[in-house]
Amino acid sequence: MTSTTDAAAAFARLVDLVRLLRAPGGCPWDREQTLQTLRPFVLEETYEVLEAIDHDDRQALREELGDFIFEGVLLAQVCAETGDFTVADSLNAISDKLVRRHPHVFGPNDAGAGGRALPTTPDEVVERWEELKAREKSSTGEHRTALGGVPKSLPALLRTHEIGIRASAVGFDWERAADVVAKIEEEVEELREWVGNGASGNGERAEEEMGDLLFAIANLSRKLGIEPESALRKANDKFSRRFSAMESRLRATGRSLSESSLQEMEDEWGRVKRAERAAPAGQPEGSDAAR
Repeated sequence: MTSTTDAAAAFARLVDLVRLLRAPGGCPWDREQTLQTLRPFVLEETYEVLEAIDHDDRQALREELGDFIFEGVLLAQVCAETGDFTVADSLNAISDKLVRRHPHVFGPNDAGAGGRALPTTPDEVVERWEELKAREKSSTGEHRTALGGVPKSLPALLRTHEIGIRASAVGFDWERAADVVAKIEEEVEELREWVGNGASGNGERAEEEMGDLLFAIANLSRKLGIEPESALRKANDKFSRRFSAMESRLRATGRSLSESSLQEMEDEWGRVKRAERAAPAGQPEGSDAAR
């Protein structure tokens, strides 16, 4: 296991390398980067980390985490050069925040203020975290609303998930997952009525109803402890895998997708699903052996 000293030395090496890459005589590409030009790389590395997690590929995760941390150090170096802050400032800021917002771990501080017991469950910890954050903002004269800190740049599903967490932390939430299911059924019925009327009329209203349905579904995912973005990525992967297998089966019979009827495609789709379910334990779904 890597010691704290080893980690510190490795991080210091990366910081020095990034500083040299940005210095006169360093790398022309690295030297021309700005906060704005680095933004897409930060996003790309984020999704590559998520993909490694989704596939439980620890070797890939090790590499992708390195790339992700590199982007953070490079961003901090750009800001250090303009005198805004250093990577050490960022590290100290997050360390201070972790200590401050975990009084149940690092010290009593004001954790028991008002006679409240220390949090003992994950939900209580989240609620306490939001309370402490709101108190910090208020003490500095910053009056941020409960949802004000949710970035609008987040993917829509992730933003819904975070909005739900923030709202739930202050007590504004469905009591049970079953209550969210009832809300979903209500939204589906409204869309069913619109489609039953010939899917005509106010397109903006239909978009609003669809948004309400997706919002409710994302909140059901949250209530069930499922991160919706990850769940949808896995559903996309499953559909793509089965679709490709169906296409391969049809091609093996000398037919392309465009030459096949819907019924033929559905028949092959069913065979692909049955083959996946019949795969031996531990056999990856959609593998050649499973098909």
